Amino acid sequence: MEINMTYVLTSVAIMAGTTYLIRMLPMVIFKKKIRNVFIQSFLYYVPYAVLSAMTFPAIFSSTGSTASAAAGCAAAVLLAYFNRGLLTVAVGASVVAWLVQAAGL
Repeated sequence: MEINMTYVLTSVAIMAGTTYLIRMLPMVIFKKKIRNVFIQSFLYYVPYAVLSAMTFPAIFSSTGSTASAAAGCAAAVLLAYFNRGLLTVAVGASVVAWLVQAAGL
């Protein structure tokens, strides 16, 4: 398989430009402090919404079966609800997904 270097460099340049624009535009558009409570609360939750939108599809395609992925996700949500640490949530979800997969469900 031959790697097309022009394609790779063009892709990297487009991704770099997109990342730069996403970070630069808010600073250019909003020069004054945002005082609107609705917009402040909206901007506060945007990172969580984006992270969730990127993470959840990957969760359900990360294992060999949807059942093990759903069990691992449920375990992670449950552990996070009870204020467990990030490492505990990650390991707990992984162990539950592995157990369900090992059981053949």
